[in-house]
Amino acid sequence: MSGSLPAVVELRRYTLHPGRRETLIDLFEARLAAPQEACGMRLLGRFSDLDVPERFVWLRGFPDMEARGRALQAFYGGPVWRRHRDAANATMVDSDDVLLLRPVLEPDAPAAAPAMGGPGAGVIGAICHFDAPIDPALPERFRHQVWPRWQAKGAALLGAFASEHARNSFPALPVREGEHVFAWFARVPAWPDDTAEVWHAEADGIAPRACETMRLRPTAASPW
Repeated sequence: MSGSLPAVVELRRYTLHPGRRETLIDLFEARLAAPQEACGMRLLGRFSDLDVPERFVWLRGFPDMEARGRALQAFYGGPVWRRHRDAANATMVDSDDVLLLRPVLEPDAPAAAPAMGGPGAGVIGAICHFDAPIDPALPERFRHQVWPRWQAKGAALLGAFASEHARNSFPALPVREGEHVFAWFARVPAWPDDTAEVWHAEADGIAPRACETMRLRPTAASPW
């Protein structure tokens, strides 16, 4: 799908050493974000997981798989990463929890996005796992069966995604292969009291088993 979201998106979830998340975020924002974009990547959301203190979650996008390979080679083979990789890697226990995705639903209009200044504001992310490629009709079922409940709580959709099964165009960075997922992210003005209940109740018929739900706090410079 074309539109405001990149055609290829990586969802990256890092497990960090205790107490090192803010160290990585500071390094990422000050030294690593802009150089990645200069190499042709588009950085999307960057988050702390509120329920997993050792987890840093972020997404970056590319125009296509070939462009992904070129951009990653330019950055990881370049001087900025060589200069900072030891400091970044020292914060990490695992950086291989990576899903390769493609957009299947575009974001809500910017005017629909809630203000992010409140103490409970943040982003909800969900990952639903399937045993086979998702039904092409599933995104629209989600839009009509699930999304109205979140809209009623003031949420704005940032995007929904399905697994991209193209060959990894930069093998030096592993991705989780053979996965079939439907994932979505939404900005919320406040955390719903019944986040899990709302999602699981409304997900009936959408996913074969419970979906993983994340409560995410954007970094200060996160576009999402």
